[in-house]
Amino acid sequence: MKTWNKLKHNPDLFKQYFVRERVIKKVRSFFDQQGFHEVETPILIEHPPAESYLEVFETTVLDRQRNPSKVYLSTSPEVALKKLLVAGIGNCYSITKSFRNMETQSNLHNPEFTILEWYRVGVDYKDIMRDCENLFLHIAEGNSTLQFQGKTIDISPPWERITIKDAFLRWADVDFEAFLEENNARDIAKRKGYTVSGDNSWEELYNQIFLNEIEPRLGYPKPTIVYEFPGSMGALARKKPDDPRYAERFEFYIAGLELGDCYRELTDPVEQEDRFKKELEAIRWQGKTVYEYDHDFIDALREGLPECSGIAVGLDRVIMLFANVSRIQDTLFFPWGEI
Repeated sequence: MKTWNKLKHNPDLFKQYFVRERVIKKVRSFFDQQGFHEVETPILIEHPPAESYLEVFETTVLDRQRNPSKVYLSTSPEVALKKLLVAGIGNCYSITKSFRNMETQSNLHNPEFTILEWYRVGVDYKDIMRDCENLFLHIAEGNSTLQFQGKTIDISPPWERITIKDAFLRWADVDFEAFLEENNARDIAKRKGYTVSGDNSWEELYNQIFLNEIEPRLGYPKPTIVYEFPGSMGALARKKPDDPRYAERFEFYIAGLELGDCYRELTDPVEQEDRFKKELEAIRWQGKTVYEYDHDFIDALREGLPECSGIAVGLDRVIMLFANVSRIQDTLFFPWGEI
C-alpha cells in the first residue's frame, strides 16, 4: 500500500512522518543560533566529487539548440560549500537533497535522500565531535535519552570515542597495524573465514571485517565516535601529520546506525588532485559511470581553503531515530518505489 493510502486510512500515522519537519526545524535553529549561513547548493552539477565507493546518476542538459551536455545529480553539497569557504563565507551549512545510484532494496538507503552538511572555520575535526553531541541534545529538546527499537540510548555528552585501530582489536581481535599491509589483511580475512580472492582490494577486506564484526556493536548504550580512519579511506580528509597512514576523519554511530562522516579538510590542491585521479582510476576499474573531476574546485583550493572541518550527516537516518522506526522508508512520504 502506498504511503498516501496508509495515511488516508490511518491519520494517526501523520505524527510519525511529521517528526521530519520537527527535526529539520531544530537543526536550523541550532545553526542559526550560532550565526551559521544556510546555503542552497546545486542539484544538477557537471562534476561530482570523485569518490569510487559511489555510483552517480547521469542525465543530459539541452541548450536552446538542443546541444547536449552531460550532467549529474549531486551526491553531496561538499564541493559547492568549500568553494564558498574559499570565497570567505565563514561557518555554513546546507540541508539538501542528494542522489546516489545503486542504493535501493535497503531499509537504510534511498537513492534520493536528505543530507545535512556543515563546516566550521579554524577548528579541527574534534570540535565537530562536540557539535554532534550538542546538536542531538538540541533536537531532543534537552532530553538525555531516546528510545529506539526497544533500546534506550543515552545521548548526553561525552559520547564514546574509539580509534579504528582500537575498534578492530576490541571487537574483531585484529592487530590493525598488521592489517594495514595488504598481504597480512588477506591472511587475516582468510583465517576469519571470509571469502578472499585475488580481485579483492584492501578496502574490501577491511569492509568485510568492519561491517560484519564492528559496526553492529557501535552506538550502544551511548553514541560511538570512531576516528582516525585509514588514510586511503579519506578522499577529501587531511592525513595525520605524525602518522600519514591514518586520516583525520571520524564517523559517528547511534544504535548501530552510521549517521555522519567528518573530515579535517584537505587544503593542499596538489594532493587533492592526485587523490581525485586515483579515485577516477578506481571508478573505471569498477566499471562505474566515468566523469571528469571538478578542476574548478582544484583552482579554488589554489586560492586557499581556510583551515576547517566539516561533516555530512544522513538526515533521514536521524529522523529514523527520533521517529523510532527501523526503515528509512517510514520517514518519507514518497520513498523510492512509491513515486
